[in-house]
Amino acid sequence: MKIGILQTGIVVPELAEEHGQYPDMFIKVLKHAGFEFQVWAVVNGEFPPGPEAADGWLVTGSRHGVYEDHDWIAPLEAFIRQIVAAGRPLVGICFGHQVIAQALGGKVVKFDGGWSIGPQVYDFAGRGPKTVMAWHQDQVITPPEGAETLASNDFCAHAALLYPGQAYTVQPHPEFDGGFIGGLIESRGPGVVPDPLLQAARAANDTPLDSPELIEDLIHFLKHKRLPERAA
Repeated sequence: MKIGILQTGIVVPELAEEHGQYPDMFIKVLKHAGFEFQVWAVVNGEFPPGPEAADGWLVTGSRHGVYEDHDWIAPLEAFIRQIVAAGRPLVGICFGHQVIAQALGGKVVKFDGGWSIGPQVYDFAGRGPKTVMAWHQDQVITPPEGAETLASNDFCAHAALLYPGQAYTVQPHPEFDGGFIGGLIESRGPGVVPDPLLQAARAANDTPLDSPELIEDLIHFLKHKRLPERAA
């Protein structure tokens, strides 16, 4: 099965040298599922010829906001709608979670509650608390019609959205580990994220994560267009 990765952001050089670009992180955690991968850097204006170019699709994270005036965002939204219309499975992480929601009629804003960074605990419906890395201020505040909210916490009301038979998206980053988040804290955090949040994230950076379980959810959805029974 071929997975098309739509790259929507660029990792800064000082972190990319050790951790790779966003598609590399996803390939690392998904490759055990037997997928083949092809990357299109939509952030640079590189788009697939159509949704039939891959069997399933993944939209990565990004430092950009989905509401910003970049010339590649509207075409990306249009392509997302084409993927859904073609019946190809679609998953999205962070920016991917947000842009899929926006493309399908939801609302995304720069949240006035501030930032969420480092390991965060989310209540996954029917599955209890799951700890996953986060790095965001923007979030979905109004899901598209027909989307089901499957995870939330006090900061983020719509941390995972299921579009039955179409897409599954999550706000936190199951592909991020403590090493990459630690790098973000030092390279991107100062002067942007309030110091108390940075300090708290540093202190919690070694917290055990439930990310592998979320990765398996993404794999299952890409293969079957539904979540495992335990996650439904």
